[in-house]
Amino acid sequence: MSSEELAPVNEQDLKDLKERMKLIVDADPTQYHNDFSLRRYLRAFKTTDAAFQAILKTNKWRETYGVAKLGDMDRSGLEGKARVLRHRDCIGRPVVYIPAKNHNASARDIDELTRFIVYNLEEACKKCFEEVTDRLCIVFDLADFSTSCMDYQLVQNLIWLLSKHFPERLGICLIINSPGLFSTIWPAIRVLLDDNTAKKVKFVGDEVELCQYLIPDILPTDM
Repeated sequence: MSSEELAPVNEQDLKDLKERMKLIVDADPTQYHNDFSLRRYLRAFKTTDAAFQAILKTNKWRETYGVAKLGDMDRSGLEGKARVLRHRDCIGRPVVYIPAKNHNASARDIDELTRFIVYNLEEACKKCFEEVTDRLCIVFDLADFSTSCMDYQLVQNLIWLLSKHFPERLGICLIINSPGLFSTIWPAIRVLLDDNTAKKVKFVGDEVELCQYLIPDILPTDM
């Protein structure tokens, strides 16, 4: 797994999008997106018009949601839910590790947990060396998974965030230590994913297979 295959972006579309964004940014510099971001939006939304509208919606959402201030949120009861790891995967993507066993769908504040997920996505994106890769590796560890861990609303929120406000940020999603029970749950999740996202989900059978994507020793043992 030495490189990523990225869909090509029409250079004229990129030029047109940059020109449209320049008009906005000249009036409000906080609206700025670099070329890597513009390319991600074009890959995700296909046309200049759709990408432009999506960027404006994301910028508005980031402002109203207070994304820039999420670092100030109280994370004391959430630290075991997810973590951006210090090390990267085999092609340099930042890794977000999520141990499912630490989640109980009936004992959580969905708004607080969604904010925590956004915080982790933001922190992971900041770690990207965009010249190398601007995508993330998300690892769901299903060791000790039970039905009480399954939270469809949280999964829907994550899918929505990745598709609308972090488009083309997901490079790969690794499912490790998956129990047989999860095979009855996966079809309900699969229908929520578009084909492009679904093909990024990899069920990893053992440590040897995991080594294709990352060094197993980077995964936490204290969560």
